Amino acid sequence: MNGALVRVEVAVPVPLGRAFTYEVPEALAAKVAVGSRVYCPFGGRRTLGVVLRVLPVGEDAGIEGARETVKPIFGLVDGPKVPDDLVAFLLVLGRYYFAPIGEVFRLALPPIEKKTAEALRAPSLFPEKVRGVVARTMTWIVATDASGEPRGPLAKALLAQVRARHEAPLPALAAVFSGAREKAKALAAQGFVRLEERERPAEAYFRDVVPRDEAPTLTDEQIVCVQSIDAALAAGKSASFLLWGVTGSGKTEVYLHALATAIAAKKGAIVLVPEIALTPQLVNRFRARFGDDVAVLHSGLTDAERHAMWKRLALGEVSVVIGARSALFAPVKNLGLVVVDEEHDGSFKQADGVRYNARDMALLRAHQQNAVVVLGSATPSIESMHRARDSKASGACTLLRMRGRATKATMPEVTTIDLRRIGAGPTGEKRLSVPLHRALEETLAKKEQAIIFLNRRGFAPHALCESCGQAIGCPHCSVGLTFHKRGNFPGGAGTNGILRCHLCDHHAPMPSACPSCASAALVLDGVGTEKLEEALAKAFPEARVARLDRDTGGGKKVEAVLTKMRNREIDILVGTQMVTKGHDLPEVTLVGVIQADAALALPDFRAAERTFQLLVQVAGRAGRGALPGKVLLQTFQPEHFVIRRAIRHDVDGFLDEELVNRRELGYPPFSHLALIALDDPEEGRLQVEAMRLADVARAFTPAVEVLGPTPAPLARWKGRYRWRFLLRAKDRGKLREALVAVHRASALAHRDTRVALDIDPSHLL
Repeated sequence: MNGALVRVEVAVPVPLGRAFTYEVPEALAAKVAVGSRVYCPFGGRRTLGVVLRVLPVGEDAGIEGARETVKPIFGLVDGPKVPDDLVAFLLVLGRYYFAPIGEVFRLALPPIEKKTAEALRAPSLFPEKVRGVVARTMTWIVATDASGEPRGPLAKALLAQVRARHEAPLPALAAVFSGAREKAKALAAQGFVRLEERERPAEAYFRDVVPRDEAPTLTDEQIVCVQSIDAALAAGKSASFLLWGVTGSGKTEVYLHALATAIAAKKGAIVLVPEIALTPQLVNRFRARFGDDVAVLHSGLTDAERHAMWKRLALGEVSVVIGARSALFAPVKNLGLVVVDEEHDGSFKQADGVRYNARDMALLRAHQQNAVVVLGSATPSIESMHRARDSKASGACTLLRMRGRATKATMPEVTTIDLRRIGAGPTGEKRLSVPLHRALEETLAKKEQAIIFLNRRGFAPHALCESCGQAIGCPHCSVGLTFHKRGNFPGGAGTNGILRCHLCDHHAPMPSACPSCASAALVLDGVGTEKLEEALAKAFPEARVARLDRDTGGGKKVEAVLTKMRNREIDILVGTQMVTKGHDLPEVTLVGVIQADAALALPDFRAAERTFQLLVQVAGRAGRGALPGKVLLQTFQPEHFVIRRAIRHDVDGFLDEELVNRRELGYPPFSHLALIALDDPEEGRLQVEAMRLADVARAFTPAVEVLGPTPAPLARWKGRYRWRFLLRAKDRGKLREALVAVHRASALAHRDTRVALDIDPSHLL
């Protein structure tokens, strides 16, 4: 840049829909580039931003032509910059979702190291300390090309482990071999290995040595899928596939083969899973096949762990990343493959902030970088199936089908239990019917395992007054409080239990009298996973009963429960949706669903789809090993088409029927939607604002249909009232025009009124 002064546009992490212009000090001009992370002043404080454009002074760098007093950046963050291709992807994502560009880039930024910026030579420019994570290191043993064998059994065993994997972390080997640290130094002195200091990886996933495995013989169906994906990778062009395989068909093995092809071609890969709980299982599968050249990224990691992973990826030390939704933003070099496992899962949609859908954006990122994307599921989403069936659909993809289980095991037998005619079993609990109780007895007698699914946390969903009929509600939200007998709450649940809101986390002791009428006639109504666990433990005292839901803990605690299940230390596992997703538990032969139709009445056009997917997924946990499986669905609506299709594992039939319903009602994939959600502490003001913005949108009718505005089904949340209206159009371009107008008009809303534009919403509550 020859020392010339330059200006840069910087994405600053604030909820404003523009970038900001800064001047670059001459000393930094040659080092600043698109993607550089910089320290800059903003509103009297220091913040961290990302450079979007570098412009010579004199060119109008401001958004919308705004002239302003240009401040200098403080300094440059030491370390890798955000790659150009990732910058381009994030810019498009921000425009599509009408998201503040600084908030979009916040998604992709790693925690910073505790070092001063490169340009910090004058302390007065930087009055605040740079706070961040400290990079910790650990020793790795790397095999050399030296031949021969060392002396001694320990040295030979240690070297064999290292050679089998090419490299391994020394702390992990030290946990297996006593004296490994000293012996490693001796092997290094003899030239068999070299020792390297590297940033410490995420302990949760890399603390143990995972034995290498060999790829099993593929089934005929798997071979066809692998060949199709490999051909697309070899072509080096953008391609997308929908891998539709029944539960247990071996979709993960197809992913592993595709990754092997990508790695052999020196291409990077991203693998997305819907839940953090699934990450350890998948990471171990990948480490067993490819070694430790795998990064893990998700919100459950510490700052130090996320920083180490991000840096290794950005430097090209690792080419494969596995994680939940946020792993989509990993700085993978030469991206060639993106895998979205359980692509139908609603967890890929961010519920607040930047409301992106990781599945949809995976298709975009792959397209931008000429990469291959594989969407995998046993129960594909309606939108993905439509893209696979209709070659003219936007983002059309190729369908790959696997109809049989990889182990040749049969699909489990599914039976319905009509709760209208069949009563409680020996426990007296209404939701533990006689057939389910007898099935559990048989399963335990055969020393097999069972999963009982109930999508309701806590002990009892409601605390009711028998005198006035009122349920005790949350003072901040439009929901009743759930009773918990015990749990991980501030101060504990207490001897009398605790009432808790599952939306805002408000909690209070169980009162001795009704807050409305002061009557002491309070009763607990309904059943949650906590009560179900207790009832099963009493009914089967010899059985080892455990629970898996958000109240029993997340992250490592989830994996601990699943490990006990795999090790046969649990006989009956009670849980919410956490027990339904992707877990391979071969000794489970019985699955019981307490109320299969519980979610069908929700005011959401996707209620049928979600219920069907949930039932098929949880049924797929049974009979995955050598023993046949059985599934019992308790329901009040055995004649409902969702239940009828689910008991036959009839995904084709459900998709056909649901697509007809969607077409008749004009819902996606036959239209495009945007939800305008507003909330405010004052309901009257909120209603006025909702009406005003809806009127702005109505200027675009009839091309754009405006549904509402109305109070949201969940009318109050965290002390704020909620209204919303829906925009629907067949032409995405017309919908976009209306959204631009609404977005601009929302800038005039009262400062206490929050307006969110949810593009392609997954939930309407």
